[in-house]
Amino acid sequence: MDGLRTPQRLAAEVLGTAFLVFIGVGSVPATLIVNGDAPFTMADLGMISLAFGTVVVATVYAFGHVSGNHINPAVTLALAVSGQFPWRQVPAYLAAQLVGAVLGALAILGTLGDRASEVGLGIAAYGTDVGAGQAFIAEFVGTFILVLTVLLVVHRAAAPGFAGVAIGLVVFAAIIPVAPATGASINPARTLGPMLVQQLWGGDVHWGQAPVYLAAEFLAGVAAAATAYALTRTSHRLGATAEPVESTVR
Repeated sequence: MDGLRTPQRLAAEVLGTAFLVFIGVGSVPATLIVNGDAPFTMADLGMISLAFGTVVVATVYAFGHVSGNHINPAVTLALAVSGQFPWRQVPAYLAAQLVGAVLGALAILGTLGDRASEVGLGIAAYGTDVGAGQAFIAEFVGTFILVLTVLLVVHRAAAPGFAGVAIGLVVFAAIIPVAPATGASINPARTLGPMLVQQLWGGDVHWGQAPVYLAAEFLAGVAAAATAYALTRTSHRLGATAEPVESTVR
């Protein structure tokens, strides 16, 4: 990423997050629309997970050399805490990711029309049978697994060239057990972007659930950073700053 300007990096974060939301989140209303009255099955969940995993792989290799392809505020925070990303760039990256998530959600509506909003626009939510405590645990565990994997596969001692595949696979895998509880957001931008667009479109949004998702996801990012540091004992101190790293995600 040497020689690249901040606007280029932020544009890559906007595009990468937009791709993630359009393809990953968009696969949810697409599945519900195609299914019609048919019941939602494990095969449907597998296809949605595959959509998320494949777009993550694609964006890592497409945008990783430009911005690092964080496309997830929890990843950006974890990289900053672990000293692999400068704190001064964190606010701009988080803003770019949220903008990308909004654009991705708008693209879903533009492609699938009002029916996408009618079936929920792929918003991550939990029901009364789950509860806030269980939802927090589910999002924390899923986000922790994802972010810890990101931090370890981009470590200088990790096998080179496989970060995109590893991160895409862990996204695919983590969604399977977490989605039945919370919809498996495991990404603050993916949480908020569709909620904002659904609200603007006049759909139902459970804003009271947003703090549960955001707290779990950001805390999981910090916990993953501390765990990665303990496991690797890199030369960087927690809280130190460095140049942005390449190839991170979701």
